[in-house]
Amino acid sequence: MFVLTRNKFQKIMIKRGGIVLTQRLARSTVSSYDISEYQYLQVSKVPTLHFQASLPRLPIPKLEDTCKRYLNAQKPLLNEKELQNTSACISKFLANEGQSLQKQLIHINNENSHTSYISEPWFDMYLRDRKPLPINYNPFLVYSPESDPKYDTQLVKATNLVVSSLRFLKSLKNNILEPEVFHMKPEKSDTELFRNVTRLIPPRFSWYGAYLFKAFPLDMSQYKNLFNTTRIPGLEKDVIFHDSSAKHLVVLRRGHFYAFDVLDSNDFIRSPKEIAACLKAILEDDRPPNKHPVGVLTTSERDQWAQARSHLVETGNREILKKIDSAVFAMILDDEVIGTDHNKLLRTYLHADGTNRWFDKSFSLIVSKDGCSGINFEHSWGDGVAVLRYFQDVKADISKNPKFHPNEVNELTQESANIERLQFSIDAESENIINQQKAKYQDWINRLCIDYTIYEEFGKNQCKKLRVSPDAVMQLAFQLALYILENKVVPTYESCSTAAYKHGRTETIRPCTLETKKICIAMTRQQTELSKSDLKNMILDCSKAHNVLTKEAVMGQGFDRHLFVLKKISEKSGSTKPVIFQDPAYDALNHNILSTSTLSSPVVIAGGFGPVVADGYGIGYMIQDERLGTVVTSYEGNRNATKYVQTLEHAFKKIHDVLSK
Repeated sequence: MFVLTRNKFQKIMIKRGGIVLTQRLARSTVSSYDISEYQYLQVSKVPTLHFQASLPRLPIPKLEDTCKRYLNAQKPLLNEKELQNTSACISKFLANEGQSLQKQLIHINNENSHTSYISEPWFDMYLRDRKPLPINYNPFLVYSPESDPKYDTQLVKATNLVVSSLRFLKSLKNNILEPEVFHMKPEKSDTELFRNVTRLIPPRFSWYGAYLFKAFPLDMSQYKNLFNTTRIPGLEKDVIFHDSSAKHLVVLRRGHFYAFDVLDSNDFIRSPKEIAACLKAILEDDRPPNKHPVGVLTTSERDQWAQARSHLVETGNREILKKIDSAVFAMILDDEVIGTDHNKLLRTYLHADGTNRWFDKSFSLIVSKDGCSGINFEHSWGDGVAVLRYFQDVKADISKNPKFHPNEVNELTQESANIERLQFSIDAESENIINQQKAKYQDWINRLCIDYTIYEEFGKNQCKKLRVSPDAVMQLAFQLALYILENKVVPTYESCSTAAYKHGRTETIRPCTLETKKICIAMTRQQTELSKSDLKNMILDCSKAHNVLTKEAVMGQGFDRHLFVLKKISEKSGSTKPVIFQDPAYDALNHNILSTSTLSSPVVIAGGFGPVVADGYGIGYMIQDERLGTVVTSYEGNRNATKYVQTLEHAFKKIHDVLSK
């Protein structure tokens, strides 16, 4: 046995990008909270970013393929005359401006081999949009409850979420978080052999080694912005701020802000009891709700928030704002009791009343008074793959390996609670802006409809037995429900990750196809000569078409991002807008009435986002082994989420009835 100081211990832990695990440290000389078992969530044999250098680049589709796919997406939506016009516009584009724009894109891509062609314009698109973040952009996810209700009390749950999040952060920063890999055949690649072999391959070739195992490493460039990151409003364009040196957490309760260090001077995670003591002191602070909750300003239109923030800086709040911006993340402690009120749950995590939120943070963990917990995250810095990985890893840790236990609550001492209260200086102008925004936001959320359905009759397992894609079933149900209500199909967006490529973001799947339109018409006829066997074959055809679109999108062969970037290049050149973008059908296709996205996981009980257009539906959905779940949002006076959800239940039953025969 030997003795190590904290500094010496930390120095020897890093060796060739990995951790030297010290199994037997003298408990009398080294705190149990200093050892890697506590400090790290994972200790991967393969360094976190081992595959990053060799990831393939996002391909630029052939212009002819993009135009063909774009036309196919328009076919179910346009009448014959409109389709002829769109087809003519596409032909002109292919013969003229399209070729020049494609050459420019290829040149730009070749000059920036370190990234993808979509990365910069996609960041720019997010950061230039002036719409408020909540509902419009920030999605939410809610955790399933713990098996032991004692671990779902607010203090215990919040403490364990903080500790496990920090363990994830430490593993990420030290390059020992397990790399994100998609395993085609987990039984062959999610193995010790895979890890032992690939870690020995030099990083610039490592992707190819993984490929031999039919495993596909995913881009992890977004992960660093999970922590210590905030989107800061600016006039015309926001910026993403990141400060990896910050060691503190920001906590919001009743509209008040608090901060305390969760990492010590050596970057060691403070003990669970120290963190719990700080959270307990905040929960016991009996101040009434803040009369001037600055957080509500993050619900503003971005230019307005930029101006209000500038005034806050001018009136002596620069350091407080910096403290919030640089915090590891935001912990939200709500006084709300969710109970069994599902509508309250959805609204709490999607938007709340804005007074106890800071929507600009990369993510906020939210814990209600009765221990319900979840996440609301800002979307510009990254996509669902990174967030879901963090979300699932933390859930596994707090469930299987909680570091703070209910019986320790009574052992907490106030002496270890070293908390800083962040007190904004609010003048009459800021007070007026806050009051106006509270009223404006309340009016906005009052117009939002939100509802949900869980279909328990079948899920992923039965879909596979029936040889139909579960995602295709969900997307068909969304189309069928809309068709039943309105007797038409509409532009539809499904998000798909392109994280298999370096700095990939997302691509669009266009699930409204000729096949879905055909089956929707057939299933809504009062009388049909088609048998259930015929209808089933039509659903299978629909599933096959959807699978092709999904495969194309995953492989960077969709058309939406390609056309988006060509349009941006054209706009920068200042030349006449290409005819393909002058066509009303282009804007119509991008006015997505049905905007859909899924982050399916057994640990997620709800998730969603707002409509992306005023007259549309925002549809977050989950596909689990034995059930299908959907959260739908809309705005009053345009479309009705509750009516749509009721019709969606009917659509699920109709599809299930046909498939089961």
